[in-house]
Amino acid sequence: KEYGEYSAGLSNLEYAPLAEEMGLIGAIGEWGLEEACRQLVELQAEGLDLPKVSVNVSALQFNRSFIERVTTVLGTTGLRPSRLELELTEGIMMDGAESTVEALNGFKKLGVKLSIDDFGTGYSSLSYLHRLPFDLLKIDHQFVAGIGANELSQSITHSIVELAKSFHKSVIAEGVETREQLQVLKQMGCDAMQGYLLA
Repeated sequence: KEYGEYSAGLSNLEYAPLAEEMGLIGAIGEWGLEEACRQLVELQAEGLDLPKVSVNVSALQFNRSFIERVTTVLGTTGLRPSRLELELTEGIMMDGAESTVEALNGFKKLGVKLSIDDFGTGYSSLSYLHRLPFDLLKIDHQFVAGIGANELSQSITHSIVELAKSFHKSVIAEGVETREQLQVLKQMGCDAMQGYLLA
């Protein structure tokens, strides 16, 4: 009952931190991972050939057993590893611990795609970026929101796009809500966008 009262008016930005605080993120994350993989396989069987499914991963989920869990889910659902993309926070990716780098390399060997979510909001280090096996950067919606209104946000967004390109990685912008943002991001060379303007 208490959880139901909490869930009534939560935004997406509040939901995950609350689930972490309540100790529910592990169970929710496992369910979300398995359900996303299962549903993509079902959609493919119905003839809807979507290229991949992206699943957010909490820092609390990313532990030694997580790669085993992902491997098990891929095996039970039958989803090809290349169709799964794990969205990891900068905090996970920039941890710097050898065990983290080993785990990330393990996912790459498995064939799973990795993205750095909400890029630009943490404490990224170029030296870490250079040695991490990620496939794409996701520009945080805060920077995208400033396009057209805030010169600094626009400059940071452009710099992130250029940084991704210099690493030969794809870049996606989150939170695209206006046609102006869409046009500017296209001109910057952003590979993909997501937000209320599009869906």
